[in-house]
Amino acid sequence: MLAKLSTRRAARRCACVGAVTLVLLGAELPAGADGDAPGGLGRFYRQKVTWSACEADAPKDIQCGKVTVPLDYARPGAGTLDLALARYRATGPSRGSVLLNFGGPGVAGIPGLTTDGRRFMDLTNGYDVVTFDPRGVGRSSPVGCGLDTDDRTTQLTGGNGDLGDPKVVREKLTAWQRTAAECARRSGPVLAHMGTVDAARDLDVIRQALGDDRLDYLGFSYGTRLGSVYAALFPGKVGRMALDGVDTLTEPLTEQGLVAAEAQQTALDDFLDWCVRDVACPWGDDRRAAGDQVVRLVRSLDANPVPNRFGGRLSGQDLARAIGQALYSKRLWPSLQRAIASLLEDGDTHGVEAFSAGGGTLPGRPSAPRPADGGLAGSAEIPPDNQPAATMAVNCADDPDRPGAARLTRDLGRLSAEYEQASPVFGRARLSELLMCYGRPKGTDFIREKVRNVDTAKMLLVGTRGDPATPYRWTLETARRLGPSAVVLDNRADGHTGYLSSRCVHKKVNDFLLYGSLPADGSSCGADREPDGSG
Repeated sequence: MLAKLSTRRAARRCACVGAVTLVLLGAELPAGADGDAPGGLGRFYRQKVTWSACEADAPKDIQCGKVTVPLDYARPGAGTLDLALARYRATGPSRGSVLLNFGGPGVAGIPGLTTDGRRFMDLTNGYDVVTFDPRGVGRSSPVGCGLDTDDRTTQLTGGNGDLGDPKVVREKLTAWQRTAAECARRSGPVLAHMGTVDAARDLDVIRQALGDDRLDYLGFSYGTRLGSVYAALFPGKVGRMALDGVDTLTEPLTEQGLVAAEAQQTALDDFLDWCVRDVACPWGDDRRAAGDQVVRLVRSLDANPVPNRFGGRLSGQDLARAIGQALYSKRLWPSLQRAIASLLEDGDTHGVEAFSAGGGTLPGRPSAPRPADGGLAGSAEIPPDNQPAATMAVNCADDPDRPGAARLTRDLGRLSAEYEQASPVFGRARLSELLMCYGRPKGTDFIREKVRNVDTAKMLLVGTRGDPATPYRWTLETARRLGPSAVVLDNRADGHTGYLSSRCVHKKVNDFLLYGSLPADGSSCGADREPDGSG
């Protein structure tokens, strides 16, 4: 999916600053091919992870380690990367490891498991629960683009200017081209190897290093794209694979952005339906008037941004991104309601800004120099904009389309009205993101052309009807694309993904991963109880 770009980040801990190194590193890995290891990769497939305690403020029962992978799988001798791992040990009889990916692209796994590990503890009844920072993300050779200020992000993804105006489009293209060059300068050689195909091959090295014959896997959002690509590359190595919040495998960026804007608008409509039934709703009890007021607020802030707590300014596009983030979980609706009320009544931006996408630091904090040898980065070496930089890198590496400036100018002139109709709140930012790959090398067509009719064990695909990020239609389309191996679970609820928000989905996914018990294809889960205004 097209993830929202933001440089603001909620404080999280990185759990593996003191992780013990692998016994075998880089060029010291023994050469030669092993058993069923792909050609030239035997030295990577002979690794075993050495686990150790994580940093001092991490949970005591989490362990850290790493694996080493080729920088370029086409030239495995041309350099290596270390990937950071973390795990909770199985508490019962173990069938091996279940590997988690939290999505993005660009989301580091270790902070997620460190912060929210208790929500996966059921799985330790039968597994070591393992996650990782994908290449270019978190501590695994993190990329950056210098998107360290709100003004820089707004210049790229929104703010003033009509994208139907060729002059505005040319200005945006120039800004995106400069950003592409800055990303390349700051990120180093890993930037050219950030695609999902490379990440899927990393998964197989991790699987082998964990000592598992098959990959048991739980992937969320973008993690479903990663799991699908793994299934196409290594069909015989797929174990129990659950994909929640299913991403598209086929749609070009133009269609992805339009569908995503529609899905976000639907989620916003659902939120407003809920809000106007509460006496505390800042827009009153008239549903139509509430929708109009949201649009007017976004446009007003685009015309006249207000000061924010970081010394910058909050624009309408900043507000739209924050609202979009809050719509990821229905449990956040009461908090969003209060944040909007504070903005309208007191001009207080704090609550709104708290919903911006998370990571490790506030905007503007310089990062320390990163290791040049592919080794793990320390917490202080992760660029503040690592997540949006990685989002762009992966999505562009996975996209084979590279229209020129003239084509983009024509397309945006034509699409501007369509995106505005899809969502007067989210359309502009989604439309602007169609430019993000301008100035970057053409991506692979492998996902669009080759990921289909996979000959694997059964896979469980979970789609949520009110998902603002990965629309339910993508679940059905991807299931048809993957073929008879795909089994669909219909989550009739709101929010992004289902495992962490629906008791029914949580149980059915756990039953599959732990016991191999699949629900019937097309079966459904009803919505849990709605949140109340006390949040």
